[in-house]
Amino acid sequence: MWKDFKAFLLKQNALALAIAVVIGTALNKVVTAIVDDFIMPIVGAMVPSGDWQKATFDVGPVKFGVGDFLSAALNFIIIGIVAWRLSKLVPPAPTPETKSCPYCFNSIDPRSTRCPHCTATL
Repeated sequence: MWKDFKAFLLKQNALALAIAVVIGTALNKVVTAIVDDFIMPIVGAMVPSGDWQKATFDVGPVKFGVGDFLSAALNFIIIGIVAWRLSKLVPPAPTPETKSCPYCFNSIDPRSTRCPHCTATL
């Protein structure tokens, strides 16, 4: 049973997914801290009163939380921009070099002497 479970974890990349979730959660905390501690105080200073997050739009007995929605949307945009800029700090993984087959135009390894797609001799 343990061997089957271990094979499942390795075959389905469940371990890599679990690691990605843990790292994503930690990154979420970092990005949220940057937004809450550095960016939102600047936004709060630009807005005349801090009550804009509690603003409502009343239509009869129904109250729409417009301020809360705008606050969540602004927070989402700022968090997205910060996460995007942080992702730019990490260099992309190198891509393997390929060349194009002159007969079928599929990409192949540059060391190939025969195309694996059309079997043409190169």
